Amino acid sequence: MTLNFATRARQTTVAAAAMLSFILITFQGLHPAYADMNIQEVKSSSGVTAWLVEDYSVPIVAMNFAFAGGTTQDPVGKEGLTNLMTGLLDEGAGKLDSEAFQARLDDAGAEMRFSAGRDTLYGSMRLLADRKDEGLDLMRMAINEPRFDKAPLDRVRGQIVSGILASARDPKQAAELKWSEALYGNHPYARRSEGTEQTLGTITADDLRALHKALFAREKLTVAVVGAIDAETLKADLDKLFGDLPEKPSLTPVADIQPKLGQHVHVDYPLPQTSIQLVYPGVARNNPEFFSTVLMNQILGGGTFSSRLFDEVREKRGLAYGISSSLVNYDHASALSIDTSTRADKAGETLEIIRDVVKKMADEGPTATELADAKKYLIGSYAINNLDSSGAVAATLVQLQLENLGIDYMQRRGDFINAVTLEDTRTAARKLLAADPSVLIIGPGPTAISDAGHKG
Repeated sequence: MTLNFATRARQTTVAAAAMLSFILITFQGLHPAYADMNIQEVKSSSGVTAWLVEDYSVPIVAMNFAFAGGTTQDPVGKEGLTNLMTGLLDEGAGKLDSEAFQARLDDAGAEMRFSAGRDTLYGSMRLLADRKDEGLDLMRMAINEPRFDKAPLDRVRGQIVSGILASARDPKQAAELKWSEALYGNHPYARRSEGTEQTLGTITADDLRALHKALFAREKLTVAVVGAIDAETLKADLDKLFGDLPEKPSLTPVADIQPKLGQHVHVDYPLPQTSIQLVYPGVARNNPEFFSTVLMNQILGGGTFSSRLFDEVREKRGLAYGISSSLVNYDHASALSIDTSTRADKAGETLEIIRDVVKKMADEGPTATELADAKKYLIGSYAINNLDSSGAVAATLVQLQLENLGIDYMQRRGDFINAVTLEDTRTAARKLLAADPSVLIIGPGPTAISDAGHKG
């Protein structure tokens, strides 16, 4: 029997792929303690800057990078364009069609991923140090010379459309779209990142090439590398990967917006459970009151098993399996969101209790004991939550750069948290939680649910 090129290549690369998987699993928890991590700023001759953590304990190199401009850059009527492009960047590049590209990727024993956020396009690669050049050459082609051939374009588009059609049968998906439109109106944040069957059907290879040309540029590129590589080698690799890109991207401006509050959206579906979401004002990442808000939110509902909302809704009354609050931060909008699901006949009671807990926090703020516990948790959990593998470290370093937090942020973070006073958290609670939130109810619900706890 004659094997085609991809089959032969895949059979010859089992050992390399298995070795990478073994190393990743076996040494996943081995990384420098973040307090002692030596982060170097490396700048290539073409002006590309990267943060580097050298770590030779495992023969792996992890690279993460981000280009400014995510799904908010989709033109009206072509929603889903950026998401579709990220699904095609490793489906053929340079002289390699999709099958040959994937076979070469397997042969290098490397992992390559692209994804689209609302404001940012992300890429990452993990590879064995002794086969780095093979993997990075493929990444270079994907970044600089994506093909967007018809066959993979149709296939990947079809996969996305299938997912959209399947989710259309989920009432929560339809409700979340309605919810986004209620909060953000006609702003790009209200649009579906994956697009619709209709908008995806209009997208051509020329659309993909135009978007690629607009987004892939050096000026707003952020890079982080962790692993068995030194600074001088990385400088040369940065030039190979990104040096031929245009200097500046061509981005469509996106306006700042605040979610529209005071709304009540009820999507009535015959579900066994009713989902509840409340949205309050948020705080931008660069706001001086950010850490005060983070600590207040941790006490309100940010702690998985130790928060006021969890205690009142789950522990004392058993109304929900889980409930949480979280801070939502995009480049152009911020919010504080509370989410839970409960029995349909308990939705009104649950909503009223949530409002009571929020009101008490707004009126009185946290206690000194709650604040001390929240500080200990947020300081102690950072490494576990963000630095548990080389890939996680690289992703964290990219995010720190995107948020302009400084190369020594991890050393200073504890001081920022400890500097927050009890009055700071009480001020944050008053400012944000005294507002009349927008409320989303998905599921069965008589009029009483819509009115429950609507105290203005």
